[in-house]
Amino acid sequence: MANFALCANSHSVEIRSANLDRSPCAGLWTYRVEEAAVSASIGYNRAIDATSEPVLVFAHHDVFLPAGWDLLLQARIAEVEAKDPDWAVIGAYGVAADGLGWGPVWSSSLGGFSGLVPLSPMPVRSLDEMLIVVRRASGVRFDDALPGWHLYGTDITLTAIAMGKGVYAGALPCIHNDGLHIELGPDFDQCYEYMCRKWRAVLPVGTPVTKLTSSRLHRMKQRYKLRKGSEFMKKVAVSTDRDPEFLAALCGWSDLSTSARWLADHAGSPAGVKS
Repeated sequence: MANFALCANSHSVEIRSANLDRSPCAGLWTYRVEEAAVSASIGYNRAIDATSEPVLVFAHHDVFLPAGWDLLLQARIAEVEAKDPDWAVIGAYGVAADGLGWGPVWSSSLGGFSGLVPLSPMPVRSLDEMLIVVRRASGVRFDDALPGWHLYGTDITLTAIAMGKGVYAGALPCIHNDGLHIELGPDFDQCYEYMCRKWRAVLPVGTPVTKLTSSRLHRMKQRYKLRKGSEFMKKVAVSTDRDPEFLAALCGWSDLSTSARWLADHAGSPAGVKS
């Protein structure tokens, strides 16, 4: 297991100990936690520099990775490398160029699943920040100049693509035990505006939470939709007090090792094709 490092930014020992710390991967791999970073990108780049493993898994501290997730990740990486040996980034949830979202993940804030299940690694243009896997040899890093704690998943995706390297969503089921956020505040706007300036030449770009555009009209419409749908969102959201292992069991993800072994045994065969 020396090939992997698990990295997190965390401002709450309580949240981390209830979720990411309980992931079996945290006890199998190098586990690096940054507690005093001024931005997500700076914290994650510190983790890159402080570790040596060839594959880095960057996860939110409210993410839970079920048993066998380590084996499943190895199987998914093998799938990606079979089609793209020079890949850069893989994520648990991503948005493709056509706007489709690929997962699947369980989100407490949504009260259910998010993302379609890809039959093979799906190229995407944006990744949710909840979980990002980076191949060190790709040379891809986070942007230290990107302020705050938002949209760095989209930024590292677009950076990798600009370098001519592949980014994929690859069916890495996990629990995002996140709280409901109705409003995206001024800190999100700061990140949004930075991203729109930086990536002006490739706009529009769909992300898991919004669309980056050269016009402010989309952000205004999104705020209106969030406020209008807030009561429904509150009804379907699940409390973060739920045990993430219980949520994983409800999803059928208590132990992913069987799926990982099956994928490894059938590597190279057409997915889902009957013999």
